[in-house]
Amino acid sequence: MPIEYVQLQDVDPQAIIALMNDPLVRKQMPLAFDDFNEQDCENFVKVKQQLWQEHGYGPWAFVVDGEFAGWGGLQPEDGIPDLALVLSPKYWGIGKDLAKQIIEKAFTQMQIEYLTVLFPPTRTKVEGLLKLGFKQTGKQLIEGKEFIRYGLRSMDWP
Repeated sequence: MPIEYVQLQDVDPQAIIALMNDPLVRKQMPLAFDDFNEQDCENFVKVKQQLWQEHGYGPWAFVVDGEFAGWGGLQPEDGIPDLALVLSPKYWGIGKDLAKQIIEKAFTQMQIEYLTVLFPPTRTKVEGLLKLGFKQTGKQLIEGKEFIRYGLRSMDWP
């Protein structure tokens, strides 16, 4: 199943809104609290595009067979590129392949030396992350919410 990487601004805002309001998706997003509306979407896309301008990396939108599957990529957390993936439940099965592709781009094309992943404590299935080489490195508070931090160095990537 070929996956297209496109800019978030090129995705129908209603598709992003639907994803961000999906109850199964929101369950894993402790920073999401109100309904995600059109204004939120506009601000979200603007902030994510600004990451590309300021840091040279940011999130992409993923399109599978012409359908928006989700978004993800690298975002700075305390100055360190953090890998984020938010996928529609229909596409949860492609998360591992997407993560591998993003990690490969980060370490080879972007010359990034260290990545983190932040999981909420409710995210208990971490075997896939560990198989990719990530190691638990601590905890981190963001907006008063606790996350478990995992890290991966480029020299430890296959």
